[in-house]
Amino acid sequence: MQASHLTQQTAPLSRAIAEQTIELDRSAVPDDVWEYLKLCLADAVGIAFASRHYEFAQKSLDSLALLGSAGQSSIIGQDEPAALRDAAMMNGLLIHGLDYDDTHLASVVHCSASAFPAALALTEQRALSGADLMLATLIAIEIDAMLGIQAGGVFQQVGFHPTGVVGVFGATVAAAKLLGGDSDALVRAQGVALSLSSGSMAFLDDGSWTKRLHPGWAASAALQAAALGVTGFEGPREAYGGRFGFYALYAPGTSVETETISAALFHDWALRTVAIKPYPICHFNHAPVDSALALRADNALTPDSIDSVTILLDERQFGVVVNPLDAKRVPQSEYDAKFSVPYAVATALCKGRFSLADLEDAARLDADVLALAQRIECVHDDRSRYPEAFSGGVKIRLRDGRELEHFEPVNRGAEGQLLSHDQVRDKFLDNCALTITAEAAERLWHTMMTLDELKDVSALTALLREEANRAA
Repeated sequence: MQASHLTQQTAPLSRAIAEQTIELDRSAVPDDVWEYLKLCLADAVGIAFASRHYEFAQKSLDSLALLGSAGQSSIIGQDEPAALRDAAMMNGLLIHGLDYDDTHLASVVHCSASAFPAALALTEQRALSGADLMLATLIAIEIDAMLGIQAGGVFQQVGFHPTGVVGVFGATVAAAKLLGGDSDALVRAQGVALSLSSGSMAFLDDGSWTKRLHPGWAASAALQAAALGVTGFEGPREAYGGRFGFYALYAPGTSVETETISAALFHDWALRTVAIKPYPICHFNHAPVDSALALRADNALTPDSIDSVTILLDERQFGVVVNPLDAKRVPQSEYDAKFSVPYAVATALCKGRFSLADLEDAARLDADVLALAQRIECVHDDRSRYPEAFSGGVKIRLRDGRELEHFEPVNRGAEGQLLSHDQVRDKFLDNCALTITAEAAERLWHTMMTLDELKDVSALTALLREEANRAA
């Protein structure tokens, strides 16, 4: 009787999300969305393998040994299994660890990094199919994107990492469906997820590692929230509205547009606007880097020929990649460098590229790059389409008095400029090359491109473990 009473009092958004999720099946997903999802998931897996090359990954995995994590769930890049929630956490951390993973731009959420690990953990445990894995991941991505859009960029302005605070909800709903929950269970699970939502932007002050953890923690917490919801544990009946709901807490001043979200969810297909990154840096920096590279190529620029550079962005992005400017000009760690637009643009102008290697300690000490960064300023540009697109550009004053300017309304990788199948494949192979053989990477790519043909995801997870045994 109590559960029935609670259900009748459920406010609309949690209920609308739950009911639409229960009704969704593969037949409702357009083929282009389904195929692009494969590219996003392959990209995520490739980045996870690349992350195994770096110190943060080993230290993160060492924490499992410290606490103990017996289980049967797969972690990308190693043969030894772990407990289900720990595997989800570590896979999310590895996917997001290089800040090279895809982003839904309008919500500024790295959706795949929490959606895929949660879905992978459950579909492996329950011996479900590759199509089940894909559909669950897509559900989580679509929910996160629609929830994130409503905040209009407010999360970061008030100190919250959108991926951390939003990612738990989509993964929770998808996980609850995989666990066999009905719409009431999905409503309860969303209410529980509200208490598990977290993600501070404090890492920006010192380049520390906590941002890497956020999507993994969201995935792990989502599994817990989903299980509680399915077993009947009562969470708040509306997770998003109300005086202590999600938006009131994490995006003050945002209204809950239930009808807007409900109408868009599983109809507008946010995945079509998810951007796969061409550079391993904050997405805010991509358009300025592309602009810098274009001017460098067209004008044969050298560092010595440049008097000064002005980077053109929306001022709402400054708190992440511009301020404090003096510190951003001299990043103190590779993670610090990812969130420095002066460093990114200076590197592009000096070297004609930006890659993972340009985040290494030796690269960050390059005298030409640091000298040019000191001649860089940043200003607001009204042409920016932020947050719908991460626009940006550069204006360069040369020592001979000439001025050059290039502005990108839409960053490469975003809708209208999506990376091609071959570009994503090249990125995947380059990332995998850091830790596994080219032959192993090719086999893995083929598996990801035929993921929906797998009758049991164990064919994928076994391959992931096998590849890890061949790590360099």
